[in-house]
Amino acid sequence: MAVLKKVGTVVLGVAILIGAIGKFQPHLFMNLPFPLSIILWVTSGGSMPPYFTQDAWAEDEIDTWTKDGDVVVATGAKSGTTFMLYCTHQIRTKGTDTNDELFPDVSISTPWPDLIHSRGGTWAEQKDRYNTTVLADGRKMKDLWDNPAYPFRIFKSHFAPPELPVRKTDGKKIKYIAMARNGLDFASSMTTFYSSHSEKFRQLWGGFPPDVSEVVAEGENHPVMNDILPTGPLAEFYWGYIQKWWKYKDDPNVLLLHYADVRKDLKGNVAKVAEFVGVELNEEELDVVTERCGIDHMKRVNRFNYLMPLNKDTGRWDAKHDFILKDGKLIQTGQVGKGASAFTEEAVAKWKKAEEEQFGYDPAMLKWAREGGAFP
Repeated sequence: MAVLKKVGTVVLGVAILIGAIGKFQPHLFMNLPFPLSIILWVTSGGSMPPYFTQDAWAEDEIDTWTKDGDVVVATGAKSGTTFMLYCTHQIRTKGTDTNDELFPDVSISTPWPDLIHSRGGTWAEQKDRYNTTVLADGRKMKDLWDNPAYPFRIFKSHFAPPELPVRKTDGKKIKYIAMARNGLDFASSMTTFYSSHSEKFRQLWGGFPPDVSEVVAEGENHPVMNDILPTGPLAEFYWGYIQKWWKYKDDPNVLLLHYADVRKDLKGNVAKVAEFVGVELNEEELDVVTERCGIDHMKRVNRFNYLMPLNKDTGRWDAKHDFILKDGKLIQTGQVGKGASAFTEEAVAKWKKAEEEQFGYDPAMLKWAREGGAFP
């Protein structure tokens, strides 16, 4: 009995310690190996991914850092986000930034307020560094995302309303570009994306996201599919994303696109985005911008590895030179309708059943989510 009592005391002590860490310094869990790091993070109330925050978009916060005319590229995860950020930048410069002097890295010229750059960091403590950070080449970061030559500034997000205050009636007038993708194409791209992160980034965040390349190659239970199905920890970034934006598709400050439509008619959709953000492109400018928005051009440019210039984890991360992603891994083929081939028939059937359950109450939304096309 004495032994059992001692064991019980130890277990209780460990539980109290874990609870205290979870309440006051949950980022310390990131020192543990994966998946224990994430299990403790989530059970302590941490959001997923552990480096995301919604704080910048709160109604009482957003007006403190935005301007009238700002554009938020709030596309779904792995649904053409970086493509749309770069393309919208090309539109605002009318394709004149030919050597990408104003676009050294996607995270510099089109900042991502969702992203926490440091362990234990917050939006509040890193917010001012957007204005004061000096880059490796000596330029101020602010001069690249808040350049006075721009007709509007661009920010990235993966959130949807109401987390994004799209219908906020007072304050700054902001436009939102949202874009979704066929679910199996999204799932296939997420699988590649998990394994595209640099090892230093994984170490910073408790081993997340894990490298799943060997597991997937061996045909084992698909870890990414499990994460993004409706019961998974990242489900909101697909199912919730589409359900939420669908309700806002007709709002005047929202442009909701489908990745399949954009890929089928790039030039037409470049023109559509330009009209939405208020930029007039003549035919020559439209041709130049369309070419620069193409996958082939973006692969040559390779400015899409994502720095974290606001990071303060000295010794763990070099804010001027370390990247979130392995070099050149983000821009892939951008294929449409090929995602199903990456999964077993059982997994595809499970996904399609989930689509029926999540979207089937609105047949028009279900059809659009799968293949795009005109709204009803």
